[in-house]
Amino acid sequence: MDKTVFKRIETKYLLNDIQYKALLERIRHMASVDEYGESTILNIYFDTPDFRLIRTSLEKPKYKEKLRLRSYGVPTDDSKAFIEIKKKFAGVVYKRRMTASYQKSLAYLCDGVPLEEATQISKEIDYVLDFYGTLQPAMAISYDRIAMIGTEDPELRITFDTNIRWRTDHLDLSYGNTGVDILKPGQHLMEIKIAGAMSVELAQILTELHIYPTSFSKYGRGYEQMMQMEQTHEQGKRQTA
Repeated sequence: MDKTVFKRIETKYLLNDIQYKALLERIRHMASVDEYGESTILNIYFDTPDFRLIRTSLEKPKYKEKLRLRSYGVPTDDSKAFIEIKKKFAGVVYKRRMTASYQKSLAYLCDGVPLEEATQISKEIDYVLDFYGTLQPAMAISYDRIAMIGTEDPELRITFDTNIRWRTDHLDLSYGNTGVDILKPGQHLMEIKIAGAMSVELAQILTELHIYPTSFSKYGRGYEQMMQMEQTHEQGKRQTA
């Protein structure tokens, strides 16, 4: 059964190829690739026409939230999709997730077609949709992921993302992992997800490899790149006017 409620501390790190390969060697006794192995994760983030949610998130408030539709691999109409609310409060991430077919998920989020079965999580999503009023598909974020799980601590999750891309056209997950690259060549985004405190051993390994936490939002980086591109375009228009 798919897990629907998550509460954990998530910390992000940017690694180069040398750090990535060295880290994999050092942690192979404490974590192994999970049942999904390497997968392509596709997301559509929903936001207001003026990108209120991501603009608020980038201001680093104590509380922030995002709404997204996710699939693992390119979906068909009947493929399983996940509607997720991701909230962060005082450094702790809370994720609520429900499952429906890709077609029904789109109809629900974009056209207000009710899902067949109401649940506590669907009511929470309904509240978010009603509260903001004008949520719509705003940006697709996609990437390739290797996910690992702790061999002794099943609450330990370590993920490595590459080929992270964004786009604001073709906001349909059937287009796959296409768009503008966010990472530089050779970079890997690592997330360590834990229920409590990080083990002393893992913390020591990260220190020895000079791997340090960083603030990184895929949707946030995509939005910032989009705004920079729009600004550059406007400057070009003014210069040629």
